[in-house]
Parts: sequence; C-alpha cells; structure tokens
Amino acid sequence: MLRIADTFIVENPKTIDAAIELLAHYGESARVIAGGTDLLPNIKHGLHAPEVVINLKAIAGLREIEFGDAEYRLGALVPLHTLATSSEVRGKLPSLAKAAGEVAGPQLRRMGTLGGNVCLDTRCVYINQTHFWRKALGYCLKKDGSSCHVVTVGKRCVAAASNDTAPVLMTLGAHLEVLSPRGMRTVPLDSFYVNDGAKNNSLEADEVVTQVVIPKPSATRKMAFQKLRVRGAIDFPMLNMALAFDETDGVATNLDVVFSAIAAQPRRIKRLPEGPL
Repeated sequence: MLRIADTFIVENPKTIDAAIELLAHYGESARVIAGGTDLLPNIKHGLHAPEVVINLKAIAGLREIEFGDAEYRLGALVPLHTLATSSEVRGKLPSLAKAAGEVAGPQLRRMGTLGGNVCLDTRCVYINQTHFWRKALGYCLKKDGSSCHVVTVGKRCVAAASNDTAPVLMTLGAHLEVLSPRGMRTVPLDSFYVNDGAKNNSLEADEVVTQVVIPKPSATRKMAFQKLRVRGAIDFPMLNMALAFDETDGVATNLDVVFSAIAAQPRRIKRLPEGPL
C-alpha cells in the first residue's frame, strides 16, 4: 500500500483475486486503474475523488492474447499499442487493430489498455474541464450540478461515449468477462453500455473487466473502422464508425454498422436481414 500525499492510497495487487478482495473491502471508495490515461486526468480535474486506487498493472495474466479455434480472448490489460501493431491482430481483427491505433497518440497507446478503453468515461466540453472552470459555470448533471448545459431542459446527462474500440467490438459480437466477489459474469457488449452519460456502463463498484472475448470471425467476414476528429492524433472522436459484413463472390451480406461519439452509448444501425445488400 502506498499513500500519495493526502489524496489517495494506491494498492498494487499481484493477482486478480487479490484485486477483487480489495474491491470488496473498500467498496465505492475505490477506483480501479489500468493505464491511467483516463482516470488520472479526471482525478486531477476533480471529477473523481477516490480514497483508494487499485492498480492492476502488476497482474500479468491480464496481458495475454489467445487465438483459439472458436474464439479470441484478449486480456483487459493488453496495451492498445500491442493491438495496433501486432501482425496477428491486424491479420485476424483488422478493424480492432485500426481502432486501437487511432486512440490518442503513441505515448498514450503504450500506456492505455483495451479494458480501459472499453470502460472509458464519457466526455463533454462542459465536464472535461478544471474544477475552477466548472464551478464558475455552475457545474452540470454529470458532476455536482442539477442541469445540463447541452440540453438545458434535459434530465439525463448526454456526455458522449468516446471509446474507439467499443463500436468495433460490438460489430465483432464481443462479450466481456466481469469478475467480482460474487463470481464471474458474462456481459455482451451490446448490453454493457447504457444511455446515461453520467455512467454509461453496467459495471458495479466491486466489478472489474478481465477479458474481452470475440467469436472467431468466418473466413468471409470483412470489417473496417473510420474515425472523424479535428486533428489526426491525440483528439477524441467527433464521430467514429465500425462495420462488418460477409462477402462471397463480390456480394456483401449481413451488414452490421455501429456509430459512436454521438451519444452516451454506441448506436447500432439496425442490422440488415440476411441476403445481398
């Protein structure tokens, strides 16, 4: 255990079981950290004020990638840089490799993790500011306030989901393995996110994502990812889109398209029925 000044305590468990025990002990006063590229800036801005930070970086078992005959298993601590540069990931999951390679800049991709990006906090120009700035504005629904500055009569936070890997994983049919003191549960990506910018995922305070599991795509499955942002690096998306479809003899079928960065949760265009497009 390490105390950082008078701000918070840092716990460094060596195993996932030890991390779960710490979550059970500290409850809602704790926050889990992987790469820290999202949580630490938010702590500095006063958006979170944990008493304890549980650092997962020393848990080696969460950094593995396994390409099985029926499914691909990606540990939650796999760095985004690894996903973006691995020749095997680029060959088997090109849309995921491309999305990971467009998160932030190269230094942050080396620190940031797949699990961290999946659980990335929502963003808004009225919340991702210093405490001084937010206080002057009167705060907002996501933190300390009672109104939304985007939708002034809104009763729900509309901060946007900005994690580039999420729409890709949805088109790949991925699910998460989530561990807590109550055991393991499996959560499809399609039901992991909810339409509330204040907290847009279904994780409980004592839960942690351990694995991202993707069914092995068929040989005919094609996939792609595109991202719109102000600059070609660093910036969060203004819009991103992932798609997947089957292609046989030049005919595309079973199209699946998911957009994100436009609402609190990724949005799927209704899957088209089977058959040629």
